[in-house]
Formats: sequence, C-alpha cells, structure tokens
Amino acid sequence: MRKDFRMAVHGACLAVCFVMAVPMAVAQSTGKRAHSLGEVVVTAKRPMKEIGVQKTTFDSLALKENVALSMADVLTFNSSVFVKSYGRATLSTVAFRGTSPSHTQVTWNGMRINNPMLGMTDFSTIPSYFIDQASLLHGTSSVNESGGGLGGLVKLGTLPDVPEGINAQYVQGVGSFKTFDEFARFTYGSDHWQLSTRAVYSSSPNEYKYVNRDKKENIYDSDHNIIGQYHPTERNRSGSFKDLHVLQEVYYNTLAGDRFGLNAWYIDSNRELPLLTTDYGNERDFENRQREHTFRGVLSWDHTRSNWRTGLKGGYIHTWMAYDYRKEVAEGNWATMTRSRSNANTVYGQLEGEYNPSRKWFFTANVSAHQHFVRSEDKNIILQDGDKAIVGYDKGRIELSGSVSAKWQPVDRLGLSVILREDMYGTKWAPLIPAFFIDGLVSRTGNIMLRASVSRNYRFPTLNDLYFLPGGNPDLKNEHGFSYDAGMSFETGEKDVYSISGSATWFDSYIDDWIIWLPTTKGFFSPRNVKKVHAYGVELKGGVTIQPIKEWYLDLNGSYSWTPSVNDGEKMSPADQSVGKQLPYVPKHSASLTGRLSWRTWSFLYKWVYYSERFTMSSNDYTLTGHLPKYFMSNISLEKGLNFKPMDIQLKLAVNNLFNEEYLSVLSRPMPGINFEFFIGITPRFGKARKDVPEEIF
Repeated sequence: MRKDFRMAVHGACLAVCFVMAVPMAVAQSTGKRAHSLGEVVVTAKRPMKEIGVQKTTFDSLALKENVALSMADVLTFNSSVFVKSYGRATLSTVAFRGTSPSHTQVTWNGMRINNPMLGMTDFSTIPSYFIDQASLLHGTSSVNESGGGLGGLVKLGTLPDVPEGINAQYVQGVGSFKTFDEFARFTYGSDHWQLSTRAVYSSSPNEYKYVNRDKKENIYDSDHNIIGQYHPTERNRSGSFKDLHVLQEVYYNTLAGDRFGLNAWYIDSNRELPLLTTDYGNERDFENRQREHTFRGVLSWDHTRSNWRTGLKGGYIHTWMAYDYRKEVAEGNWATMTRSRSNANTVYGQLEGEYNPSRKWFFTANVSAHQHFVRSEDKNIILQDGDKAIVGYDKGRIELSGSVSAKWQPVDRLGLSVILREDMYGTKWAPLIPAFFIDGLVSRTGNIMLRASVSRNYRFPTLNDLYFLPGGNPDLKNEHGFSYDAGMSFETGEKDVYSISGSATWFDSYIDDWIIWLPTTKGFFSPRNVKKVHAYGVELKGGVTIQPIKEWYLDLNGSYSWTPSVNDGEKMSPADQSVGKQLPYVPKHSASLTGRLSWRTWSFLYKWVYYSERFTMSSNDYTLTGHLPKYFMSNISLEKGLNFKPMDIQLKLAVNNLFNEEYLSVLSRPMPGINFEFFIGITPRFGKARKDVPEEIF
C-alpha cells in the first residue's frame, strides 16, 4: 500500500508538470492573440563537427545546482545512463547502453582520466562545480573523441570565461548527518588574462539510520519463547569522509588568434568504507579506509584562424591510492589484513587540427598519446615460510590513438561524415576503426532532423586484467564489436512564449570477447574472454520551456531508456544459466525528469529518477540476494536571491529523497532516507555596481 501511494504521488507530480505545460502555452497564445501561433524557423547553420552525432549536453543550471553535487549526481538526474552508486563519497560509476563502467571513456579538457588499472572512473570524486561544460557522446558518437568507448564517452571540461576585474564567491552548506560543504572561488579577468582558483571541501561522519532488511531480531515473551521478529533499525557505520579539491586555471589570450592555458587539479580524499548490512561486528573493532592523492594538469595552446585551427596539449596525472583493512584483535593490538598501495603516473600529449576550406567541407585530424606507469602491491601478505607474497604488479604501457575525419555537406539539409581511427596499446595495434555518420533536415518547420551512424570499436584489456598477480591474464583478446544508431530530433516554439524539443534514438550493439573475472581452481579469480553480449534499446529525451506570464518561467526536461543487454554466448558448463539473461546490474528501464519553476529571484526545482530492477547474478535469480527491486527517487529545492549594495546573497534549501524511499543501488549497501541541506552563497561586489544578473552559484 505504501509503495502504491508513493507511485501515485510520483505519477501525480509528473502529470501536474506536463498538464501545467500545455495549458500555459495555449493560454498565452489565445489570451494575447486572435490568430494561431507560428512555429520557430531555425535558419542557423548547424555545426559540421556534429554531423550525425548522438549527444546529450548539460546546461550550467544542471552543473551548478549546488556545491554538494558530484558529477554522479548530475548524471543520475539529468540523463538516462545508469549510475551505480555505493552512496555519497563512495564509488560511483557510469554505464551506457547496457555495457559496463569500463566501457565508458571519460575525458577532462581532452585528457583521458580513466583509471589505467581498472579502466573506469569514480564520478563521486568529480565535483560538478569544477566542470563548466559536460556532454555525453552515446555509442558510435564516442569514436569522434576516443576509441574504447563501447558504451559511450563522458566529455568534461573547464572554460576561460570569467568576469572582468576581481570577483569572488563563497558558499557554505550544512546538511543532515553533520555534513558540511564549503566552496570558494576567486577570479580575475582582463582582455588578455583570465585566472580562476576554486576550492571545495566536504566532510561528514555520514551516519544515517536505515532499516536493515538483511537482519532479523527475535521478540521473546516472559518465558523466553520467540513470539515474533522484526528488522532492526541501524545506522551507517564507518562511512565518514573528508574530501578536498583545488583547481587552478590560468589563460592568456594574445587577441591575435592564440590562447594558452593551464589547468591544475589536486584531490586529497580520506574515506572510510561503510560496513555492509550483513556485517555483525562492532565498527570500533575495524578500520576499513581508502585514501587518495591525485594531481591532474593540462597545458594547452590553441591557434585559430578564419578557416583552420590547430591545438597542442600536454598533461600529467599522478594518483597515489592506499587501502587499509585492520582489525583490533586485542585492546590496542591491531592486525592488518590488507595494506594495499598503488601509484599510477600518466604522461599525456595531443596534437589536433581542423580545416574548413568551404561551406561544404570540414576536415579534422588528431593524434594523442598516454604513457602509463603503474605500481600496485599489497605490503602485508606473508606466506607461511615467511616469504612475501607477490600481490600486484609494476608495469608500464603506452597508448596511442589517431584519427582523421571528413565531413561533407553537399546541401544545407544533408550532412555526411567518415571517421577513421587507429589505436595501439603497448605493442598491439587494433584493426582500423571506421565510423560513418549521416543526418538530414527533413523539415524546417519543427526543425525535424534524422540521424544514423555505424561504427566498429575495440577496447583493450586494463592493466589489472593483464598483469595483476595472482590472476592476471596476458593472453586476453580485445573486446570488439559493431554499433548502430538511428534517431530523430525536433525543436519548435515561439520566442518569449514556449519552446519544445525532443529526440528518439534506436541503438544496437554486438560485443564479442567480453571480459569477465571468474573463479579458478587455485582459489583466486582470473579474467577470461567468455561472453558475447547483445545490447540494444531505445533512448528518448524531451524538453519544454514556457513563459506563461511575464517573469514566470517553467522548464521541464525528461529522459527514458529501455536497455536490454543480454549474454548471447555459449554455456561454459551444463550448470551455466547466464545465457539469454540480462547482464548483472543493468536495469532494463531507467528514466529521469527535472522541472524548474522560476519567478523573479525565486526558483523551485523538482528532480525525479527511476531505475527498474537489477539482477546481481548472471542467472537472473529472484532470490533474496539475487536481485535489487526497482526504485523511484525525488529531490526538491527552493532558492531565493537577495541583492544588497555590498554583496549578493543566495539562500537554498534542498530536500533529498523526499518520500523517504528505502532503496539499494548496490547489494548490502544501505542508502540514506530523507535528508536536508541548507546553503548560503555570498558574492561581494567589491565596491562596483553590477549591471549583470548575479551568477547562479548553486
């Protein structure tokens, strides 16, 4: 009954949003005019770089909603990709179109930041406030930027746009569970120079209560007979975190077509890993901690002329990560079970060029290199004879990638693009990676566009897959497959009244030699090429913007994804029940919706996300631990801006998990119920009148 009520409320919220949208637009049109509204005719030439590309772009409101958001939160509520999260300040990974997190490539200012050991990216360590532009390239479209993105690519970057003169911002956030978030930014801008310093510090003991459905407590009568049972209420134990991020940016513009840039990002993270819902020990008897120090730096030079551009980038990444697992066996006597240390260093270089000889042709070329040096070891594994066990590896690998593309627009309504990419990892070259894109403007009325693409793609095994001891398999094959996309989009509206946009995409991917870690007879796991995966489905996106009356604005944006991802390989044994089943932790259905209502300096935001059930086992068993039930999530926030002579102030109250939903994103990892955050933002004026609208700082 309770879940039915929640679903009814969720449905009502969605219905209200959409029911409000259409009548408002109609009322605006019929109340002020006696004739029907004409549609917007789009006459601007679309960018040739994006011919046939399936892309999701996030606006600044989504990225800077509040200082507490990570990119994992942004992707959860503003796209249909699946975000697998262990909770705030714990591992959060992203998977496109039924693939795994290691099939998603991630770039920051052009440099790939996937962990070379695991091949994935932890989005909980990326504050959204450090990102000025973000987009998703779905499926085949990722070949435009990088190879290996069998599912897609997340493109992140910063911009040199800062206000003129000296400016500053400060935001203080206070939330449930004694959570504190602080943000500060200082900028300086002139004709030639743009400087920006940003810092984020977040901390919390992260102790929230939840009902533990994996445990039962007995109820006894006076004679000690069991007369009932109940699920105990517990708290999230040993889940504290302290995260510090500092980002320094320096840009110099010669005003003659050259721009030089420096981006330097430092991370200092100290996180405890919470106990599972199935753990019975006292948290004071254990230490389960992960620490990380990461530096990312990029130097860039861009040279731009009227019809061509060239760019040169160089970068460096250093990551030191420590994991310690200890138990107190006697008072003051701690026994260390795991003392893992890893150092990863990456040197990066890239040269790119663009040439636009005429309105009909556009050419690009790109060459990049990533040289990885990784040392990973467990310093506490001692064998019975006293010798030290070898756990980990010390390896290096160079990764080269080059591409050329030709884009042709014979007429304004039709565009074609061909990309050829070549990748090398270590000493192994992938076969040529071709991709073909086409799009066409079917109708200027409504700006109806059709798109289609096809590509081949390869993903090389990670360093852990190849070299980790014990278990690494240096004989692994590359994962490879073909991907197909087809879709349509439209956009229409009337200026200062309403705009409506939407898109629908069908995709189909076949991936061979899928890598999976399996147990061996020697007692450890080892990766093997065992699966053939068929991932297909539909992605839908839509948006509505309405100005019903002067100074009122309503924005609605939604997405939906249907993603069957099936193991089409052969049985590994007579008992293998995974063939023909959905892959673990891949929801078939996911959806999101955001609605923002603004009036003058007030703003109300509603966010909603839905994931269908996910199986934790390849056999898709409906056992207690074999699957995770579907869940809905709703967040709301109310924001108010105040303008004073010496400063601008913004106040915001956010409510997360509005309906106190009990849910799990990962098995045995409890998630918080309803919780609150309050933010105050201060933007000094520094004694000068501001003619512009105060910048959105939440």
